[in-house]
Amino acid sequence: MNDGFDFDFDLDELAPADAASEEAVERFWSGDLTALSQHHTTPNGSHSFVVAHDQSATWGVPGAPQVMAIAVARDLTEFTYTLETSHHATVPFAQNWLVERGCPPEKIAKVHGGFAKPSDDLTVWVERQIRESGARYEVLDNHTSDSDPNETWTLTRDSRAAEAPLRVFHEEWDQDVGTYTMREGAFADVDVARSWLDDRNGPLPPPPEYFGEGDIRRSRAALSRSAGAAAAPKPGLEASRTPPAGPIRRPIQGRLL
Repeated sequence: MNDGFDFDFDLDELAPADAASEEAVERFWSGDLTALSQHHTTPNGSHSFVVAHDQSATWGVPGAPQVMAIAVARDLTEFTYTLETSHHATVPFAQNWLVERGCPPEKIAKVHGGFAKPSDDLTVWVERQIRESGARYEVLDNHTSDSDPNETWTLTRDSRAAEAPLRVFHEEWDQDVGTYTMREGAFADVDVARSWLDDRNGPLPPPPEYFGEGDIRRSRAALSRSAGAAAAPKPGLEASRTPPAGPIRRPIQGRLL
C-alpha cells in the first residue's frame, strides 16, 4: 500500500469466512491505494479500518468515486476473516461507512500526511456531520471530477429532514493553496437537485435547519467568515491552470501528485 505506513492485512494464517470475503481479497490490489487514515484494534488486532485513495479509479469510468473504505474483521478463535470494501466520492462518507461497521469515529477522523486541508470551520463541521451521521443519508448518486472544475458531489436523501430532504454535498478544491471546501445544499426533490448540478444556476441553497441553534448557528458564522473565499469564481474550461509551486496530494480527486 503506497502510504508510508507498513500496513498489512495479516491474513496469511486465516481463511475467508464467506464467499464475499474470498472474492474481495482475490480482486484486491493494494498497489493502487494510498492510505489516508487507518485504525487497528489492540491488543489482538482483530479489526482493521482503512480509508484510501484508489488511483486505479482515475483511469476507469469518468466520474467514478476514488475513495475506498476497507473493513477487515479477524476471528482469531476460528482463524477466519471477513473483508469488505466500498467506494465513495469523499472521505467523510467512507469514514461513515467504517463507523457503521464498528470503527470509533475519532480514530478514523484524521487524514495523515501532506494532503490538502479543509479551507474553513464550516467544511470541518459538515465533514463531521457526515462522518457521524449513521444511516441518516441515503446516497443516490455521486460524481468526481479531477479536471476543471476540481470537485466532487454526492446526492443524498436525508431521513431526518422535515423539508427539502434531498441533500447535495459539494466539495471543491483549490490546487493553488492546497485546500478544499465542503458545502451542503438542500432541495425539494431529485429533479431540482439534478437541475442545479447540471446548470449551477445560483448558489447552493443551504438547508433550512442551518438557521437553528447550537452547532448550526456556529456553522452559519463559519459560512459568513468564509463567504469571500467560497464565492471566488472558478476558471473556465478553456482557462489554463498554473501548476502549484510544490506538490499537493489530493486524497479524493484524480491522481495523487
